[in-house]
Amino acid sequence: MITGLDHVVVLVNEIEAAVASHQTLFARTPSWRNAGDGAARALFTLDNATLELMAPEGDSAAAKRIRSLLAEQGEGMASLCFRTGDIAKLHRRLDRLALRPEPIAEVVSRDDASGATLSWKRMRTATDATRGVRMFFLELEKPRPLSVRSVPASITAMDHVVVSTADPERAAALYGARLGLDMALDRSHPDWGRLMFFRCGDVIVEVTSKPGKGDETRPDRLRGICWRVLDIDATHARLVAAGVDVSEVRIGRKPGTRVMTVKSGTCGVPTLLIEKTPKPD
Repeated sequence: MITGLDHVVVLVNEIEAAVASHQTLFARTPSWRNAGDGAARALFTLDNATLELMAPEGDSAAAKRIRSLLAEQGEGMASLCFRTGDIAKLHRRLDRLALRPEPIAEVVSRDDASGATLSWKRMRTATDATRGVRMFFLELEKPRPLSVRSVPASITAMDHVVVSTADPERAAALYGARLGLDMALDRSHPDWGRLMFFRCGDVIVEVTSKPGKGDETRPDRLRGICWRVLDIDATHARLVAAGVDVSEVRIGRKPGTRVMTVKSGTCGVPTLLIEKTPKPD
């Protein structure tokens, strides 16, 4: 019933600064800007998923809640939102599986620049039932517009998001059996710990468990995002020229990949860029 990872929400202190840094990172312009319900939002929609930047705006109760979260946790990843083609059916399933979904809400958003509107149906599950990771689910009426590329060496798509857990067995049950994502990999390594990959449309949800951490009751945490690029050398040169702190390009753990780490301008989100060698025909 879940067809993909629709977007990841990142809380930021100041929306304009966050938009500027992500325009540099992605080499794309925002696809959507709007404000309301105590928040200013900017969306960067890539080929397969969206990053939503959210900052508090005004003095409403909702804005105060966002400021409280920022004061407690700092800037960074706040929630995952999964896409479905039938939210009513998904609601019934999640309710049967004791994830305690809230009632489905209908939402309409208007882009500040163009005046265009988007509508969708949305629900969220109880955060304690999803092991501390805030999760939303939505059914879009129509696809969002894509962010426009400003230069060729842009980020093209989301590759995977990383969730850390102290209890891999319960996490596997959540993402596999209860959410219904396809487990593509389950591997243990003495240095890395246990890695589990769950396919979610064209994105992987990577669940990691480090060895020797203990305390299985600790909540899971959102740990980072990996983005795809077609030419990592050109992307590296572009970001260095723009003053972004990045690592050198290196060989990735997965055969046929090269990666680099982005160390600044990500609003507290650990960020990796990956280039994949095309498979031979």
